[in-house]
Parts: sequence; C-alpha cells; structure tokens
Amino acid sequence: MKQIDGFSKLTKSQKIAWLCDTYFPNIENAASFFEKYHNADTDLQKLHDEFIENTVSNYYLPFAVAPNFLINGRTYTVPMAIEESSVVAAASRAAKFWQSRGGFHTEVLSTEKTGHVHFFFYGEKTNLENFFNHIQPLMLAKAQPITANMEKRGGGITSLTLVDKTDALAYYYQLSATFETLDAMGANFINSCLESFAQTFREEAERDASIGDKYEIVMSILSNYVPNCLVRAKVQCPIEELEIAHLKGAEAAKKFVQALAIANADVYRATTHNKGIMNGIDSVILATGNDFRAIEAGAHAYAARSGQYKSLSAAWIEGDTFFFALELPLALGTVGGLTTLHPLVKTALGILEKPNARELMQIVACVGLAQNFSAVSSLISLGIQKGHMKMHLNNIFNQLGATEEEKRVLSSYFKDKTVTYNDVAEALKKIRK
Repeated sequence: MKQIDGFSKLTKSQKIAWLCDTYFPNIENAASFFEKYHNADTDLQKLHDEFIENTVSNYYLPFAVAPNFLINGRTYTVPMAIEESSVVAAASRAAKFWQSRGGFHTEVLSTEKTGHVHFFFYGEKTNLENFFNHIQPLMLAKAQPITANMEKRGGGITSLTLVDKTDALAYYYQLSATFETLDAMGANFINSCLESFAQTFREEAERDASIGDKYEIVMSILSNYVPNCLVRAKVQCPIEELEIAHLKGAEAAKKFVQALAIANADVYRATTHNKGIMNGIDSVILATGNDFRAIEAGAHAYAARSGQYKSLSAAWIEGDTFFFALELPLALGTVGGLTTLHPLVKTALGILEKPNARELMQIVACVGLAQNFSAVSSLISLGIQKGHMKMHLNNIFNQLGATEEEKRVLSSYFKDKTVTYNDVAEALKKIRK
C-alpha cells in the first residue's frame, strides 16, 4: 500500500523500512542505500535530521572552491556547492582571466526588503485612507517588541504605506512595508512584523464604524521580489586585451556584445543565458546556507521587470574599452538559520573570511558574472559542448564502470576530440576487446 497514515510519527528506521517494503521489495538490503549516506557522527546526523521533516537520509552535493576572485582589490576563494560539470571550472577560469585585468568591481545599490498584508476592502476608499493614517503610528508602535533588537543594530521597519491595487483586482489593497534586516535574511522578522500589522488592523477596525466588517485580510507575507535590494558587479578592460579563444580584440568584443543583444531580444535565449548566471549564483547560495529558490524567483522577476524577460547582464563598448556588468536583487543573510547550524555552511563563510550580508551580495554577484562570461565566451568561440563534455567525461567513465587505467587511456584518446556518451562507450568496448 502506497497510502499511509501517521508517517511523520514513525521513527527514522521505520520510515526507511516502509520505503523499502513499498518501493524496493525485490532489492536485498535496500535500506543500505539510505544508510550509507548517514553521517558516522551521531550528533551531527541528528542535527541534519532535524533541519526538515520526514528525513530518511542525506543528499550530498560536491563542495568545491573557485580561487582567484579579485573583488574591489581583495582576493577571495569562493565556496560552491553544485552537481553540474564545468560550472566551478568556468567560474575559476573567468576569475583568473579578470584577475590580471583589474578584477571585479562591485557596488551595493540598496538593501531594502519588502512585505505585504494583502486584504480586500468593500467600503469607501476615503474611509480606508483616513483609517490607515490614524492607525499607522499605532501599528508601528505595537510592532516595537518585535523590532527592538533589530533597531538596536541599525535595522528595522523603514516604511509602512497603504497601496491601492484595485486596478489589478477588484477591492484589493495592501499594507506595504519595507525593512532593513542587516546581516540577517530576515524572513521570520519580516513576517512577524506583518502579522502584527494585520492584528492591529483587526483590533482597530472593530472600533471604527467606517471600516467595521467591510474588509477581509487574506494573508501577511514577505516578498521574494526585492528590487530595492540590489547589487551590481562589473569588469572592464581595453578592447585590445580581450582574448576569447581564437577571437581577439575588436572581434571578440563585437561578438560578445552581439550575444548579449540576442539575449535581450529573444526570450528563449534570455532564459538559458540567465540560467547560466544562476549556475554560479545558486552554487554559492547553497554553500553559504541561503535560500536559492528565493534568489531564483527574485532574479527572474527582475529580469522581466520591463514586461519582457531579458538578460540580467549587459555588455557594451565605450571608446577603446569593453565593459561587462551584472545587476540583480540578492536578499542574503550571514547570521541565523543554517549559517549558525550547518558545519559546512560555517566552513564556507570561514573561507570567505566571515563576510557580512552586503559583502556576500557582492561576492555572489561576481560569481554570477564570471559564470556568464565563461558561458558566453564559449558560445561565441569554440561552442559550449567541447569544454562542457570534457568536464563531463569523468561522469561518463563512472556511468560506464571504467577502471582507472581505462580512464587514463580514454582521457588521452579524447583529448582533442568532441566527446559524446556513445563515442566513449564505443571506445571503451574496443579497449576491453
């Protein structure tokens, strides 16, 4: 039976036993598939088990580093957690390329985050506006127990306004708030403040006949679209110093700019273009214990802010200089959550020399820009597959069960050849014959 009641109440071993009995009844020792990824340190395993619900094992991703990131005159070695071949190599290659050309230059444009109380109001708009103006100071005052510690550190609520959204949806309004959360991502802080605003709204509405029961609060929640939490990363060099495989100088710069123009003109290309950027960004987000799903959602919304989905990066030529830049929203944290719990996250932040949230924003943006530079460079010169499949070669060897000696022979054979899975399989057959 695939249906089960009370699964969450089972012990971990009972959960694994049910999975094995239900989905792997003909596989002897199926439980070992789950158990071999358990940590030998029982306390550490217990910590991992309690991150989420219904844990049955750990899921490992490779943890790597990309050295030589020169950012605003300071050199970083950047931790990256990702499964895709060639991502770390591409970031490292771009970091090395720009290290000798002045490195990356970054700027945090703003760090404001946003949340909303979403509600419907069926009365006169003027009455609602008067009511809001009356209770706004009270909402802020009643949220003070939540905001006190954040305010001591220099953060807190930065604005609270009433927004009329009835043009988009009948009777729909928002209490829109902005926040400064400093080194915390701040989701729990923001949501707690928003729920406090909603509660004060309800309490005061009971005392105001013009509001009464003419409203309906639907939800209170932060937004992962943070267009006022922006960072920009940029590289530049004289055109004569730009070298991309066989392309040099003006030809390399021209083709690079053309590639970015295509990403702005065509949504199919823009989507894959930005996915390449997020390859780099997500890997650092994961390694540092941040929420890559929130970052992805916000970045893609920002790419579509004009009404058309476009490239997050830009390339242009001014005089004799080539410029390449990336601007995107990044709401990150370096305190709280996994940053204080997960041992490898703490290690990753240690490798980065314990950055604050603003510094981490800048580092992450540079990795996204580096990743994009390598991807576009490959596309306009040698093509994406040659380098990518070379990096993927070892995965193919492992899929085919090649021995270390067979790997050595095959690596030499495919050194100057385009790699496909079938070609490697055929070459391995010949060796074994």
